[in-house]
Amino acid sequence: MATCGEVLVTLLEARGVEFIFGIPGVHTVELYRGLAASRIRHVTPRHEQGAGFMADGYARTTGKPGVCFIITGPGMTNIATAMGQAYADSVPMLVISSVNRRAELGSGDGRLHELPSQRGLFAGLTAFSHTLQTPDELPQVLDRAFALFASGRPRPVHIEIPIDVLVLPADHLRRTPAAAPSRPGPCPRAIAEAAQLLAAARAPVVLVGGGACDAADAVQRLVARLDAPTALTINAKGVLPPAHPLNLGSNQSLPPVRELVAAADVVLALGTELGETDYDVVFDGGFRIGGALIRVDLDPEQLVRNHPPRLAITSDAGLAVEALNAALGADNPVAAADGAGARRAAAVRERLEAGWSPLQRAQRTLLDTIRAELPGVIFVGDSTQPVYGGNHVYDAEQPRSWFNASTGYGTLGYGLPAALGAKLGAGARPVVALVGDGGVQFTLPELTAAVEANIPVVVLLWNNAGYGEIRRYMVDRAITPIGVELYTPDFQTLARGFGCAAERVDSWAGLRAALRAAAARTVPTLVEVDEAAPFLHGAA
Repeated sequence: MATCGEVLVTLLEARGVEFIFGIPGVHTVELYRGLAASRIRHVTPRHEQGAGFMADGYARTTGKPGVCFIITGPGMTNIATAMGQAYADSVPMLVISSVNRRAELGSGDGRLHELPSQRGLFAGLTAFSHTLQTPDELPQVLDRAFALFASGRPRPVHIEIPIDVLVLPADHLRRTPAAAPSRPGPCPRAIAEAAQLLAAARAPVVLVGGGACDAADAVQRLVARLDAPTALTINAKGVLPPAHPLNLGSNQSLPPVRELVAAADVVLALGTELGETDYDVVFDGGFRIGGALIRVDLDPEQLVRNHPPRLAITSDAGLAVEALNAALGADNPVAAADGAGARRAAAVRERLEAGWSPLQRAQRTLLDTIRAELPGVIFVGDSTQPVYGGNHVYDAEQPRSWFNASTGYGTLGYGLPAALGAKLGAGARPVVALVGDGGVQFTLPELTAAVEANIPVVVLLWNNAGYGEIRRYMVDRAITPIGVELYTPDFQTLARGFGCAAERVDSWAGLRAALRAAAARTVPTLVEVDEAAPFLHGAA
């Protein structure tokens, strides 16, 4: 007789789940009873936060939900930060946890791992949190979760299973998943109105968010038809290729782009929150939309947040763009380099280029060097200076190739474990974790998980002996720096002790050689760069 825990694994496998990230515990062992006989691969992090970040990285790379098995109580509170990051960035994540027996829930008896209300605690970090009262609920609640991932705004879903329900007989349960719902398309009348506004626009601008990252070809055809300068959020990098004549990069917080947007007579926003971490990283409230705003988003509530639209279209961004292309007659993906919009974009890019600091230019050279040595690279970043710089100066060659924790929730410790999940989803494509010496210490033990699981990521460690960005922030505000000057360990020795390769580089040639060596290894490689190294500052 198959138990509820065993049938759960069968149902996940039927839905295409490839990996489960988790740390077994006494309350979750029944989830593992059927795992060995399945095709699902289990990856063991060294902390449940790492499990959540791995699931996040896998989901962002593949577009499929990352799945975690998490222990009751402390396991769930450990993963909460990762769930918060995924919630903020609309990342599909399925967290399946145990919970105390049904008769014990909310008792306050002080049982192992007991929380007053685990489901209540995580309701605010999820699209929904559900307590399974009987095995019979299992197929439908999984259908609900995967329906959300397929056609709604993707966010974490939490399903908790009492430990007495895990062992109940479940042979009778339906094993076939429900048909995935189609993604919502736009209202034809709204598309006709949007097309009319866009066709009449003299100076349009397009703002593209992560919700459109799977519609790159359609977006390129649309912006070419409109001859519209186009800004990409950080999660939308790669929707336009680097050399595209209409590409403004991800610089909506900087004056040249802000001025262009404020002067536009029509602004089309596709799958973007229009939120602070993409449009106001200088925190001055200075991003303004002066013309008619057309917004397209899966989430009707998001359509009226931050910047109220003249026209709001609830739709999958890709389907809306295809409908706009049909209405406008947009069938050419190549933008003319000499169009009025391309000239406006070129003028903005010229102003941006003149404003980059020497350090930002060095960081761009660093990232471009890595891309040249590791073609097809996916960059997964923590909150660290090369990431902050790269958000502005780096243009990805394709979508889902640049993402980091500086958006949305903004947690430290994300980069390393998220890169491991990304690599598992990326197959042969190289993955580089961009981390700082401060943030990496949050999750450094995940290097052992990478060695154990044979995940050959490159960890580019930017060492400035502390929390460099916060140090500068305090100094700029005449605050005596406290708590930002860190003791930094010998990362080379630590990495080798974990079973990784490790190199410290002090020249561009040394960096290239280290990357080539890393590409040939089957274990992770830590490549350490000192922020003060002369080669980063123009010295030979």
